Order: sequence, then structure tokens, then C-alpha cells
Amino acid sequence: MSLDRSIRWRGLDPATLEHCHVISTPRDTRIRGAIITPAYGLFYRIKLDDSEHVRTVRLERTDGATLELFSDGAGNWSDDRAEPLPALRGCIDIDIWPTPLTNSLPLWRCQWQIGEAQRFAMAWIDADAMTVKRSEQVYTQLDATRFRFQSADFERVLDVDADRLVVTYPGLFERVEEP
Repeated sequence: MSLDRSIRWRGLDPATLEHCHVISTPRDTRIRGAIITPAYGLFYRIKLDDSEHVRTVRLERTDGATLELFSDGAGNWSDDRAEPLPALRGCIDIDIWPTPLTNSLPLWRCQWQIGEAQRFAMAWIDADAMTVKRSEQVYTQLDATRFRFQSADFERVLDVDADRLVVTYPGLFERVEEP
């Protein structure tokens, strides 16, 4: 994947505004984003290796709360004190609330066939609480621009663009005119 692009989303529930930038080269992918929520501002950074596996993620809120995680790219995680996080074993991708950007991570990394569901163990990060836990998720490609996303009893059909970045996430996010 080769990408050098800024993207903006408006959160619908709650009302948020996000700006992020993705730079992807054959060597790695680096993502930086900023989100303004009703309760706080959030800055996040994600680094993926050349196989599109998450290697580092750092979140910092304007109130000073931080969360930093490291992965070996094979599903083994540790925190910023190098303490292992066994509950996340096997998670390759992350899913950060409140951003639709992280829905793209498994879409970028995997080969897709229309109608075929793929299951993922995700490191789900709640930026409201600055916590992380394991989340089982399923994505199914419906056509060239739509994926069904399922997690527990939650389901949405995501519209994506040619770079597999979310355009609409019904009820939660919509793309804002790009800069």
C-alpha cells in the first residue's frame, strides 16, 4: 500500500471532529490523528510494519492521560512499562474508540473475497476510559465499497473509498470534505 493522505470525519454520537494523516510506504505506515470530543481532545499515533501489523500505538488526551502499547507484530503486546498484556495475545490489529480510522487496519492487511467473513481478535481501546481489552470482530466484504462490521450484538455496514478508508459509518461517523 502506498498512501499519503489527510482524512477528516465528523462524529455523530457523540459529536466529534477528527483530522488524521496516513503516510504509507513499502517500509511502514504511520498514522497521526487528533480528535475533539465534548469531554476532551485526543492525539493518537499508530505505527504499522511493512506487513501492516500494528507495532506501536500511543494515545494522549488533553487532560494528560496517556496510553501506550507495543506489539511484536505477531500478537504479543506489552504496555509502556514493558509489562506483557496476555489478554491481548493473538490480537494483530487495534480498534480505537472514537475513530473510524482503525476500521481500515484489517481491511488493508487482508485479502478479501465478496461474501466471505473474516474474524479478528482486536485490541479495543476506549479513549474515554483509557483502557484496552480484547474484542472479537467480524468483517465481510459486501461489494467494492461496503463491508459489514460485527462485534457482539453490534452491526453496521461501512462505506469505504478506494483506499479502504471509511466514508460513512451509519449513526456514528461521516467523512467531512477533505482539506
